[in-house]
Amino acid sequence: MGVTFAQAAFSGSMLLAVPVAAVAGFVAFASPCVLPLVPGYLGYLGGMSGATLAGSSRRATPSDGGAAPVTAPQPEVPGRSSADVGRTRLLAGVGLFVAGFTLVFVLLGVLAGSVGGVLKDWQDPLTRVLGVVVVVMGLAFMGLVPFLQQDRRVHLSPRAGLWGAPLLGLVFGLGWTPCIGPTLVAITALSLDGGSPARGAVLSVAFCLGLGLPFVLIALGTARSARALALLRRHRLAVMRAGGGLLVVLGLALVSGLWGTWAQWLQGLLTSSGVFVPVV
Repeated sequence: MGVTFAQAAFSGSMLLAVPVAAVAGFVAFASPCVLPLVPGYLGYLGGMSGATLAGSSRRATPSDGGAAPVTAPQPEVPGRSSADVGRTRLLAGVGLFVAGFTLVFVLLGVLAGSVGGVLKDWQDPLTRVLGVVVVVMGLAFMGLVPFLQQDRRVHLSPRAGLWGAPLLGLVFGLGWTPCIGPTLVAITALSLDGGSPARGAVLSVAFCLGLGLPFVLIALGTARSARALALLRRHRLAVMRAGGGLLVVLGLALVSGLWGTWAQWLQGLLTSSGVFVPVV
C-alpha cells in the first residue's frame, strides 16, 4: 500500500495532475451553479450549527442564493464573546459540510482509479477518448454547447443540528455532481489515466481542497473574503471561460499524448536532480 501511494503521489503525471485538480475544484466553486448559492449555504449551515451571523433572522435554505443568514441565540462561554462562539460553530459546520462532499468525491475517484486499473491494457485509447470528452465538457463550461448547459440539481435540506452539516455535504456531493460535471469529468479522466485507486483518491482530495477551501475562507467572515466573493461574482464569466479553456487544453493534451510526454519530462527532471528517487 505504501509503495502504491508513493507511486501515485510522486510520479510525474501525478505532480502535473494535482495542481490541475485543485484549480478544477476552484473553477467548480466559481461556477454559476455553486457561487450564487454560497451565502444561502453558509446561512443554512449557520442555522444548523446554531451560529450567529450578521444579518436578519430570515431562515436560509441551500437553494436560496441570496438568503440572509440565520440569527440564532448563542450559549454564553466564559471568556469568549457570542460572536466568537458563533464563528467557531459556523466553521465547524462548514468543515463538516466540506468533509461530507469530500467523502462522495473521493469514493468516485477511488472507483475511477479502480476501473482504470482493470482497463489498463486499453489505457492509451481510453485516455484519448476521455480527452475528447474533456474537450467537449470544457466547451460546455465556456457556454459553447447549449444542450449541456441545463442545470440539474437535487435540493434536499437536512433539518438537524451540527451533525446534519456532513449530511448536507453528502447531498451537495451527490446532487450537484451533474451541475459541476465538466470539471469532475476532467478529474475522472486523470484518475482513469493512472489506473490506481490511490491516484483517484489523491486527485479527488485535491479537487475538494479547491472546491472546499473557499467555503472555509468565506466562513471566516473576513473583509478580504467578502471582497473576493464579490470580485468572483463580477467576473464569473471570465472565470468560466478561463476554466473551460483549461479543460480544453487538458483534453487536447490527453488526446494528443502530450500529457504523457509532459509527465515523463517532469518525472525525469525530478529524478535526475535527485529530488526524488525513481518510483515507476
